[in-house]
Amino acid sequence: MLHVAGELFYRKGIRATGIDLVAVQADVAPTTLYRLFTSKDGLVGAYVENTHQDFRAQVAGATLAAGPDPRDQILAIFDVVFDQVSSEQYRGCPMQMALAEFPDPDLPAHRNAVIAKSWFRETIGELTARLDIDDPGQLADHLTLVFEGLHASGQSLGPQGPAKQARSLIEKLIPAAPVR
Repeated sequence: MLHVAGELFYRKGIRATGIDLVAVQADVAPTTLYRLFTSKDGLVGAYVENTHQDFRAQVAGATLAAGPDPRDQILAIFDVVFDQVSSEQYRGCPMQMALAEFPDPDLPAHRNAVIAKSWFRETIGELTARLDIDDPGQLADHLTLVFEGLHASGQSLGPQGPAKQARSLIEKLIPAAPVR
């Protein structure tokens, strides 16, 4: 049910997708949805959290497969994102979409999207802290900006626009310094 709701929210827009459509597509009664999530806001918050958990799992898999070098791990994360941006189904960053549709910071969708964005920044910060550089926090912020730009550019101009330059930009940003 949450998977169906997520697909609809992502493809059609969150506000444009009604609970009745989710119920029909998930083959459940609307009352069942309200029993499980109490409101559409609750369902949307769960969708955003679930999407974040899926991305975390993708990042964990990519960093594990990349080996112990934080440079390789960072590049692997961005390769995952570029693969998403290159997908024919790509409409944009689900977290940015949720933030745009739910600007109220008290709503679960907004809170969960901010948690996801913060997690990404922290994760990149942990990796840059393993590099022997003067300001790993600054590099983490630069890489976070590339991450956001990759999503935005991919949404507006497609994977063959500026998004295709993300990896080469990251390679320039990550110094050739030894790993700590």
